[in-house]
This record gives sequence, C-alpha cells and structure tokens, in this order.
Amino acid sequence: MSDGKTFREAYAILQKHAQTLRSQQEPDIDNLTTIVSESVDAYKLCKQRIDAVEKALEQSLGNARIESEPTEKSQRSVPPASAGFADMDDDVPF
Repeated sequence: MSDGKTFREAYAILQKHAQTLRSQQEPDIDNLTTIVSESVDAYKLCKQRIDAVEKALEQSLGNARIESEPTEKSQRSVPPASAGFADMDDDVPF
C-alpha cells in the first residue's frame, strides 16, 4: 500500500470496502480476502500519516509554548473573556 498512495486514496479504499461490506445481503467469501488485505494496508497507511501529523503538531505546539512563555517581568493578570460584558443587554438572539 505504501506504493505512493496518499492518505485520501487509502481512506477512500477503506470507505469503499466498508460500504461494500455493509450493502451485501450475503458475504462475498470469494472477495473477502482481497477486501480485508487491501483494507489492512490502507488502514496502516492512514494510521502512519495520522501519527506523523500528531507528532508534528505536538512538536510545533510544544515549540510555540516554549517561545511564548512570558518572563516574570512581563507576566500580567488577564481578566476573563466575559469581563466588561456584564452590563450589556440580554437581547442577543443566540
């Protein structure tokens, strides 16, 4: 499956096989081995890509936290987001 397929292509295979299996009135035993094999390969590729994205996000967010940590001199108290809105009318329709 790692023959250059993208996440989207692998995910499409999983969706196609899932729909095939859901719509069958009787199991198609002759094609079941092929469906399972292709699905396992597609799943592995999707899982690898998801894991890689999660790792990259964790690293990026970790670096962003380190870079944005305020020093003791620049720390200040930030009021809650709702502060200052208590006197507004409650006529907002949502």
